[in-house]
Amino acid sequence: MASDPSNTPPNTPSYSYAQAGVSIAAGNALVRAIAPLAKATARAGAGAELGGFGGFFDLKAAGYRDPLLVAANDGVGTKVKLAIDHDRHETIGIDLVAMCVNDLIVQGAEPLFFLDYFATGKLDGGVAERVVAGIAEGCLQAGCALIGGETAEMPGMYAPGDYDLAGFSVGAVERGEQLTGEKVAAGDVLLGLASSGVHSNGYSLVRRLAADKFWKLDRPALFDQDRLLIDWLIEPTRIYVRSLLPPIRAGRIHALAHITGGGLLENVPRVLPEGLHARIDADAWPQPRLMAWLQAQGRIEPEEMARTFNCGIGMVLAIAPDEADAVSDELTDAGETVFRIGRIEPGRRGCSVAGSAEAWSARDKWEATHVA
Repeated sequence: MASDPSNTPPNTPSYSYAQAGVSIAAGNALVRAIAPLAKATARAGAGAELGGFGGFFDLKAAGYRDPLLVAANDGVGTKVKLAIDHDRHETIGIDLVAMCVNDLIVQGAEPLFFLDYFATGKLDGGVAERVVAGIAEGCLQAGCALIGGETAEMPGMYAPGDYDLAGFSVGAVERGEQLTGEKVAAGDVLLGLASSGVHSNGYSLVRRLAADKFWKLDRPALFDQDRLLIDWLIEPTRIYVRSLLPPIRAGRIHALAHITGGGLLENVPRVLPEGLHARIDADAWPQPRLMAWLQAQGRIEPEEMARTFNCGIGMVLAIAPDEADAVSDELTDAGETVFRIGRIEPGRRGCSVAGSAEAWSARDKWEATHVA
């Protein structure tokens, strides 16, 4: 027999979503607070207005005639935990955007719009607004519009104060102009664009070292007494979109590799056709102080550095030999630090990184190879 609601004891409490730990009012307040941040990212094709069920984008208004759409999504891994533990929420959103838009540009696509996902156990509007401010800044750097997102308040899913992020971006490239790696040829020069730091990969190892070595992250770095160690470690991922778009559209770049998880060894082969091998000279650029310190702290072998961290190179370009100097000069003028780091040779599809006994604190000449 079905129960009779009228028999409910009079002292039974009335339930609400707020009692379950979800504040609709806090969510609405956050949307109102971040709306101006999103509006500031508006660009041709997108108005960047928040609040609807989805976001529109007009490809014709953006100037495309026959575009291919390219999509990417990513997160920032355990770097988020570093931001949470040390109250550095302002730049983690830049990392989120960077990880997506840098993956678009390597395919020749201009990032058009971005959507974010912010999940937490209990919404702290101040923290969330700081995170979204960083996302908006990343979108401005990349020239894409922040057209929407999702804020999920999920009691019991996260420890107090914790949150996680995911990002999704769509870009476009005119048909026939996409970068697929098919233009890469033996003899091509490899240029490396300097990274801004660890970027957003390898932080599980960084945090393990921090715990095991009892690092004082709120004190000046041992290798730089003018800057706190946490500020070195939380430095946001560099966004390469604006500097790379002109040479891409001019057809002067054969391939691009975004150096993320897997380091130089595993990311460069992803853009190579069969029968070609990338050879990188670790002596061709100075090892950044942060990378040298991480390596020394963990007694990390050079080969492990090459497959774990970006080692100071955030983006690798394959360029025809007669274009290398001109493209290097153009990128330098656009604000990039450029190194000639290697070449493409005939061989098994893969990558080798080699150095002298002076490179990356090695005890002798060394070489690490990955075959795709």
